[in-house]
Amino acid sequence: MSSSQMKYESSMSSPDALHEAVAEEPVRAQSGASQVPGPFDELTIALIGPGDALRNDMARALIGSGADEVHAFSTYPPSLDDTPALLMEMHNVAIIELDTDPELAIDLVERAVGAAPATSTVMVYSAKPQSDLLLRCMRAGAREFLVPPFGYSLLSESLQRAAARQALEESDSGNEKATAKGRLLTFIGAKGGSGVTTVACNFAVSLAQSSKQSTLLIDLDLPFGDVALNLGLIPEYSTVNALQSAERLDSNLLKSLVVTHSSGLSVLATTGKLSLHQGTPDEINKLITVAQQTFENVIVDIGARLDLTETALFRKASTVYLVTQAGIPELRNSNRLISGFFNEPESPKLEVIINRYEDKAFSVSDAAITRALTRSPQWKVPNDFNTVRQMQINATPLALANSPVSREIGRMVKSLVVDHAEPEKKKGFSLFG
Repeated sequence: MSSSQMKYESSMSSPDALHEAVAEEPVRAQSGASQVPGPFDELTIALIGPGDALRNDMARALIGSGADEVHAFSTYPPSLDDTPALLMEMHNVAIIELDTDPELAIDLVERAVGAAPATSTVMVYSAKPQSDLLLRCMRAGAREFLVPPFGYSLLSESLQRAAARQALEESDSGNEKATAKGRLLTFIGAKGGSGVTTVACNFAVSLAQSSKQSTLLIDLDLPFGDVALNLGLIPEYSTVNALQSAERLDSNLLKSLVVTHSSGLSVLATTGKLSLHQGTPDEINKLITVAQQTFENVIVDIGARLDLTETALFRKASTVYLVTQAGIPELRNSNRLISGFFNEPESPKLEVIINRYEDKAFSVSDAAITRALTRSPQWKVPNDFNTVRQMQINATPLALANSPVSREIGRMVKSLVVDHAEPEKKKGFSLFG
């Protein structure tokens, strides 16, 4: 044991010890211990684990990482009725071992999270990490999954995140305290098969590379989304995981769910597992709010989902890109969308993209397209079937190559970056300087 201010309560042996201990006043000092505040003096940690060797390893690592008050318990609680609430009343961090009884431990995690204020932290640790177990713990509300060897540096980072969360005032813990500053760009299709995902993926890659800003692409074309397929990614977690974790979603959790493309683009995509969960409006709004707090650019592919038009995806979007084609069904649907959602003064900014455009596309002339849309389209992505097909086969974004499609998308991105930078240039500053 360190000679610093660490308070480490030794393990309890009786089955009722945990219930009794959490109802008692925690140990505040130890004979001979220094009273100088430590780096995490605001954290009171409950370390729960029947496995003596693993628990002691964790305790030593916590001490070495700078924790100030650790209460170690050698049993899971005998009852899950009221013990988790008592536990979280006496401690603002709980670290729970999974290996001895994973089902009981996950149940304890879920109940502790439910009983604790949003400023508290529940972590888990295991010497037998499994991806399905990690996913279940995340869904139960655990914020950290720790595996041996328990390094001081990694544990210190986990404690720093817990301390930052605890520092929030209770009155603000349920509010969206941070301001959503990221630019939100929503891509919607006039009809299934319009090419929304192809355009959105290449736009996102181009924006991430040209702006040098943190950029996130979210696939909300649920349940079947092809963002990961287009970009050649195999994500471990999905948009559904983020939506199902909406109540506790924050920047750290969101970052742990995304996968990074070689271009530097962060992606929250769908996985190979089918889920029918498409998210409630509240879940989607929370995801978008946290995404805008975390990333400078947030691009969302919603396919042809009209059920999302009443969410933050439209209300907060700086631009909505309507992807359509020069065909009668697509133009008809585009007219309906424009008249239904974009003709009011408070409507979000709309830019129309004619995808797979050809100068002589059947009998639909440019003038007819404009009449059907009630406005001129801003962008015309040329029809380059062979190049797009090759991109899909190789899972290589067109934005990374030189083609007619990539050049038009590049002009879209350049226009966005220049428009966004214009106010700064008037003041004599550079957006990316």
